[in-house]
Amino acid sequence: MVTPSEKKSNAPVCRLRPCALLQACLLWTLFCLAIWALNGGIHIKQFQPPRPKPVPRNNSSSIISAFDMGISDEEWQRLQKAIDWPIPDQEITHLSQSTSPVHSTFSIVGLKESYKVGEKISVIITARDHNKNLKRYGGDYFKAKLFNAKLKASVYGEVVDHRNGTYSVALLLPWEGQAQVFVRLEHSSEVVQILKKYRESSFPRTHFSGYFEGPGPNKTRILEVVECNLKWGADGSWRKGDCCCEHKDIKTGTVWQCERPKKLSCDKLVRHSGGRLENPLNLFEQQLFTQNLTNVAIKGDKKIINILPSTAPIGTMEKCRSGMTTPVPAGFYLNDVWKSFVCNTRQFSPAQMANCLKNKIVYLMGDSTTRQWFEFLEIKVPGIKRMDLHTHPGGGPLMAVELKNNIIVHWRVHGVPLRFGKVMPITDLHYISNDIDEIAGGAHAVVVFTYCAHLVFHPITFYVYEVAKIRQSVVELLSRAPETTVVIKSGNTAGLKVCWICKVEYKIHPEDCYEGFIKAGALAHVYSIFCHHTEPSSYDCHFTVSIHQLYGRKGCSRVPLHKKNEIKNNNN
Repeated sequence: MVTPSEKKSNAPVCRLRPCALLQACLLWTLFCLAIWALNGGIHIKQFQPPRPKPVPRNNSSSIISAFDMGISDEEWQRLQKAIDWPIPDQEITHLSQSTSPVHSTFSIVGLKESYKVGEKISVIITARDHNKNLKRYGGDYFKAKLFNAKLKASVYGEVVDHRNGTYSVALLLPWEGQAQVFVRLEHSSEVVQILKKYRESSFPRTHFSGYFEGPGPNKTRILEVVECNLKWGADGSWRKGDCCCEHKDIKTGTVWQCERPKKLSCDKLVRHSGGRLENPLNLFEQQLFTQNLTNVAIKGDKKIINILPSTAPIGTMEKCRSGMTTPVPAGFYLNDVWKSFVCNTRQFSPAQMANCLKNKIVYLMGDSTTRQWFEFLEIKVPGIKRMDLHTHPGGGPLMAVELKNNIIVHWRVHGVPLRFGKVMPITDLHYISNDIDEIAGGAHAVVVFTYCAHLVFHPITFYVYEVAKIRQSVVELLSRAPETTVVIKSGNTAGLKVCWICKVEYKIHPEDCYEGFIKAGALAHVYSIFCHHTEPSSYDCHFTVSIHQLYGRKGCSRVPLHKKNEIKNNNN
């Protein structure tokens, strides 16, 4: 028989009821914490080292960093600030909420009976929606100019967005006589928001055709035409899986993808052309892009402005040279002749053009707008003749020579992506940076390039990447041959349905290393508001002014774009 011991034990005694209560409290606490965590109450963030600010891509998990684009974080932040644009502060679900060119108006503030040359007038633009309500936010893309059709005179003004539905413009009065104000709505803020969305997306808005050709059976030739497009970023393929041939440029790193041919190998790509366009817009977005809402003149004060002569000089007599800053406005047209406020430009006779270009090799690169310069020189320079290179006259490459004065002019279109309708040999499509790398340079060499129009369908980060490569090549060219003349022509913005994108892209041009920067968008806006191929007289002699007078480059080092003004001052 076992009897309980009456000796007290030193071990702790657990009472059943208090112990169960403590356990229940502990379980309940753990249960509450678990529920809180599931509902987002607890956020545990692991430490990660700092990295460049990424650019989100709408339909891809990949990101593009400043490093990927070949620029610094500071440069990318500056560029993002430069291209920042206001957007609607609310979701737009009805067309009636968008800016109406019919109900938006402009008025001249305090219009006087007469003014003197050199004075300014102030214009107020008021944006309203289709219900005649004042817009509460900014972001509309307006363009304003002063003009006189009889005098063939025009000057543009910079539109200031007050981000409350009103805009102001200060218009200079640079000629004697009469003038009127003209304002048009290029894009509503709602359209700009759509353009921004697709600009930042990798959605393939444009496609291209790749022509593969090779030997077939019994001495026949096989031709296969497939779709091609840009590959940008780690996951930036427009086709998924093992679908495509990849053609990577060794120097620039740009990857061009083509659907894999059924019979031929990937190395048989021989020609290229522009292909179909793919419209990403939904039905509501398409309504916002209709012709009666885009690129439309708005109503306003049509009173005649009387401008009297002034004894004070207007403009500048300073000789054109490198490193000069560009004021707003950059100049104006009078009697169909551009008069610059940057420096004392002048008109050249054909004989003076030939003398200006004597012993020069001119390298024109880019798109059809620089080809227009080639064609202009071909017409104007006495004795210059185009060589037959057995190439398409619209696609090039082109070459013209003048033996008496030892003048050589080249033109070559830039590499893919390129939306030319004509079929071109793929070997004739060179990236601008690669061509600049092949130029020895010197006092006899003039490099002129433009790069914009064919890039508007692709992500802005790719444009930055390409421009950064061009800048690097220009820096190296001026390092090995400082006496080389380099002229950058910005993209024309007039007449394009996506001209806001060109306006944005022109701000990304590398003005830190250049001899001359020709703002073609300003020229095109005041001269012809409907044509992105600028009329010949609008670039008459600008090209030769740049070649003849823009000298004095002391060398160029690679520096961040935001220090461009320091470089300009150092070269003054």
